[in-house]
Amino acid sequence: MVVVVVDGDDGAARGVEDRGGDGGPVASAAVHPDLAVRHLAEWVLDASRSEVRLKSRSVWGLAPVKGVFRQVTGNGTVSAAGDVTGAITVAARSVDTKNKKRDEHLRSADFFDVANNPDITFTVGGIRPDNGGVRVASSLTVRGRTRPVSFGAKVSSADGEVTLDGQVQVNRADFGLTWNRMGTSMHNTITVHAVFTRQ
Repeated sequence: MVVVVVDGDDGAARGVEDRGGDGGPVASAAVHPDLAVRHLAEWVLDASRSEVRLKSRSVWGLAPVKGVFRQVTGNGTVSAAGDVTGAITVAARSVDTKNKKRDEHLRSADFFDVANNPDITFTVGGIRPDNGGVRVASSLTVRGRTRPVSFGAKVSSADGEVTLDGQVQVNRADFGLTWNRMGTSMHNTITVHAVFTRQ
């Protein structure tokens, strides 16, 4: 499953543990060559178990807005050297907050501008060990703007699947999403839970 949750100012980056095929803890593929050999392959996101969730709250403490992106795709590669690359893409138009008027506004030029920027893309450029988990070096592209992001995560593997979990804080103004009313926060947290299967 892939879960990307956008939270408010109180969200904090979290690490993720990596488990081997026996369910025991192991290091990231970027850490140990033997694990790299075990996971050397192309990996694909299982869209049937994938979702991207949103949560944003007002700085005035109003009720948070929650939603989900209904269309998610992704892929990843582990090289023989243990280098990890990949991408997760969500269709911006698929945002669903259970409020039709609000969803249309989010799709408009005030926010995602889906007519000109149909996709939101998270691209992984590398993973290294960090505080019992891993540190993911990546970039996030929203509304045609790409910004570097780095976040703590944990990676686990079992039964032919690799799972990544982590969180990263972003400022939506960095991506041109500056529309604001009643003190809506510019700072959000993206929480990723991504499960990949071997191609």
